[in-house]
Amino acid sequence: MEIILKQDVPNLGFKDDLVTVKDGYATNYLIPKGLAIIALPAEKKKLAETIKQRRYKEEKIRKEAEKMAEKLQDIEIKIGAKVGTSGKIFGSVNALQIADAIKEQYGLEIDRKKIMVDGDTIKEVGIYTAKINLHKEVRPELKFEVVGE
Repeated sequence: MEIILKQDVPNLGFKDDLVTVKDGYATNYLIPKGLAIIALPAEKKKLAETIKQRRYKEEKIRKEAEKMAEKLQDIEIKIGAKVGTSGKIFGSVNALQIADAIKEQYGLEIDRKKIMVDGDTIKEVGIYTAKINLHKEVRPELKFEVVGE
């Protein structure tokens, strides 16, 4: 029996996949639990349209991420921190401070959860790089400098 999955099912498929299973598995387990529906011709048309729209939205999001990546490619950020005599920072520099610095210096708003700092936290003055996960295919690197105040 052909069915369309409404949720991810382990060892079977992902949401909106068209799969073939045994009749008993479909009628006794998948359909009653709301995990799947029978793949009637009308449902197949809906599925095709849903996939087409999702692909269009995904392409739009990827293009926006690429535009943002181009803007981020050429910028250099300076983050000020209080420094001791040995060059060590009091505290550390993290993704939140980087996101605030980008917004302050260039007016670009980036979610701090998308910023991945090499080594997790920075405790010394110097030049570092961070990766920004704008999209699963678009991950630009951002150079920033931590300077003493």
